[in-house]
Amino acid sequence: MKSIKLNFIILVIFLKTGNVLSEQSIFNVNNIEVVKKANISHKELANQAIKKGFNELINKILIDKDIVKISKISFSEIKQLVSYYQVFEDDKNQEEKKITFNIFFDKNKLYEVFYERGISYSEIVNKEIYLLPILITKDQIHIFNQNYYYENWTEKNDNKLLEFILPLENIEIIRNLSLNIENLEDIKLNNLFKEYPNKNLALVVIDENNFKVQKIYLKTVILGKSVDKNLILKQNNLSKQEFNEKIINTTSNIITNIVKTQNLVDISTPSFLNAKLLLNKKNNLLELYKRLKNIELIDNVYVQKYNNQYVLLKIKYLGKLDKIINQLKNENILLKLTGESWSLKII
Repeated sequence: MKSIKLNFIILVIFLKTGNVLSEQSIFNVNNIEVVKKANISHKELANQAIKKGFNELINKILIDKDIVKISKISFSEIKQLVSYYQVFEDDKNQEEKKITFNIFFDKNKLYEVFYERGISYSEIVNKEIYLLPILITKDQIHIFNQNYYYENWTEKNDNKLLEFILPLENIEIIRNLSLNIENLEDIKLNNLFKEYPNKNLALVVIDENNFKVQKIYLKTVILGKSVDKNLILKQNNLSKQEFNEKIINTTSNIITNIVKTQNLVDISTPSFLNAKLLLNKKNNLLELYKRLKNIELIDNVYVQKYNNQYVLLKIKYLGKLDKIINQLKNENILLKLTGESWSLKII
């Protein structure tokens, strides 16, 4: 009887709200710091934090060409996108002190802005990328030794969105690259990174034949799809150290844009699926509700049918079906197609 009552309460929540909101939204921006100076009002501080938070948000979820599209949005429009914010103030008595803001942007209002401008946003679930930068000088290949980029990539890289993981020295990697030095463009990353199956991968080849100009070949596998890039960077007036750091950060940003592109969510074309959940375990409807709340791409959930054996739900989601299936798996929810019917199972 208690289980039936609890299921009824959960159904009321589904029916009343019609949606499932992620508690940990990618549209929240935390730890925005602003300096409180004399004679600056709280409103001015909040405005500074909102501007800074919005810039961080769009740089986190939009690809470069879409950042340009939205960069001219007015501050009054940006303020309308904020649901609320939290403020954390240092109690220490000092002339200038830092105030920390957490900014919570309204997902539905952002959707409207993106839709009007033809923008798709990126939701990156797996932020790890296994990367190997190699250096070529006068037909010599430097992989793990005498390679500035391998030794300094993690330290000098200022990218905060992705986690770059460099492989440990491996005789198989050395052998594979040495044998293919004349045709690195044809090398298979999945063979090169055998120890990291089903991961995001990147090989960066820096050709240092010309000190002032660096040719860079970038080979990636993101979500199983191969994307390659060629670029040329000029030293101009930079010192050697500055130029090396520019190479690391420019390449990191290009990789980030590739990853974003492979994780785009098109809000203009939502999809729907009907899925049945058997009510054969105590509290499994409540458990489903809790887990669905953690999936940002699920926009709405509607109750289609309910009885004492099962509940039929209509799920509105954004993005590709395989990505939804993977996110459900991450929450230990199995989505299975039998014949023409989908079913949900809590693992």
